[in-house]
Amino acid sequence: MDVARSLAAGRPSGDVPELDGALLIAEIRTLEDRKSALSARQARLSVAFDLLQRREQADAGMPAAELGTGVGAQIALARRESPAKGGRLLGLAKALVTEMPHTLAALEAGQLNEWRATLLVKETACLSAADRAAVDEELAPDAGTFDGAGDRKIIAAARAAAYRRDPRSVTQRASHAATERHVSLRPAPDTMCYLTALLPVAQGVAVYAGLTRHADTLRNTGDPRTRGQLMADALVERTTGTPGGISGIEIQLVMTDRTLFQGDTEPARLPGYGIVPAGWARDMLTNPGGNVGDTAGDTASGRELHVWLRRLYTAPGTGDLTAMDSRARLFPPGLRRFLTARDDTCRTPYCDAPIRHFDHIIPWHHNGTTTRNNGAGLCEACNHTKELPGWTSSPRPGPRHTLDVTTPTGHTYHSTAPPPPGTPARHVEPDLAVAKTPSHRRQRRSRANDLHQARKQRQRAA
Repeated sequence: MDVARSLAAGRPSGDVPELDGALLIAEIRTLEDRKSALSARQARLSVAFDLLQRREQADAGMPAAELGTGVGAQIALARRESPAKGGRLLGLAKALVTEMPHTLAALEAGQLNEWRATLLVKETACLSAADRAAVDEELAPDAGTFDGAGDRKIIAAARAAAYRRDPRSVTQRASHAATERHVSLRPAPDTMCYLTALLPVAQGVAVYAGLTRHADTLRNTGDPRTRGQLMADALVERTTGTPGGISGIEIQLVMTDRTLFQGDTEPARLPGYGIVPAGWARDMLTNPGGNVGDTAGDTASGRELHVWLRRLYTAPGTGDLTAMDSRARLFPPGLRRFLTARDDTCRTPYCDAPIRHFDHIIPWHHNGTTTRNNGAGLCEACNHTKELPGWTSSPRPGPRHTLDVTTPTGHTYHSTAPPPPGTPARHVEPDLAVAKTPSHRRQRRSRANDLHQARKQRQRAA
């Protein structure tokens, strides 16, 4: 509380009355120190909350192996982070408070920021509690060990100290790392994405060398593409077995009819990626086998791709998708596609994970219906968390589909479905009393006539 009060006392008003460079830099440094101190305070509070929740769960009869479930998700909501990030923040807090007092002291004093404290915790994760505490004492960042040091120097020092304490565990950690190999996809600007593979170093080097040799061979034969383009195209072709990388899969591109048929500039939405430009979306439908601006496409290779269109209807003004009901216990395929198009990603606040489960907001065993109003797309982790004692969800009225998530502490968080393409940025609820007056009806007729005349003029101009 002392840190919070001191921060409030020094809270900037938004104005910069003194254009003195030294004073401005001094205040920036002071605020950075306070951010670190508040991060340390959050760590202490997180550990205290975890202990309190475990005690309450034990009193409620929860099995010992399940104690602490849902704690990270509650911390994530409070910090406006994803549930996965909340779990990592709780793990960081436990390590700092219980095993690394010197690192925590440096964080409280502003000598270390939260990210660099995370690096120290990460690099000592393979050690026992006693060895980790010994490394923490040896490095002692609060004593000025890392003054002026960057991230790489901190990582190197922590790794060296950890290896000296327990070389066997560090070696085993390196061997275990191969089991965590995976491929991930992240959005990038301008309708691009990052396809990332975490591989053992020998395999990663071999893949890169193979792509490099292939690109150099084509360049030597006069291929006009750059080396990077050749490597990327070869990766796509060798992975999918298709020259353009597009096969018979459903990508659920969502756009308005105006964007598709009338050349409108309203952007579209690609599930798993996000917002994409209108022109790019149209090009995907007319040239699905090639890159935007690529005139070759898949038709040049003799392979024809088919495009299916599925109509979605939205309520005027609000953008809420229209209803689709079912008496089934499980959501049928059509309704699952509907929920995917409406929710886009997991509906838990601050969670951007892909939808993996289709959940009844009010559970089926509590007479919840299998309808679009009572359905929500969730990731696997959030769906399991929702079933823990003390967690509840409920639909609530709104211009678009909205639900409330209530945690065991009684805090409630709102989740509203993202607006479909073409939805107005700001929706104003109509005043029904005013709408019934003659003057308001005349104004509406006048606006409608103006819009009709403007549309006819555009059509004649076209």
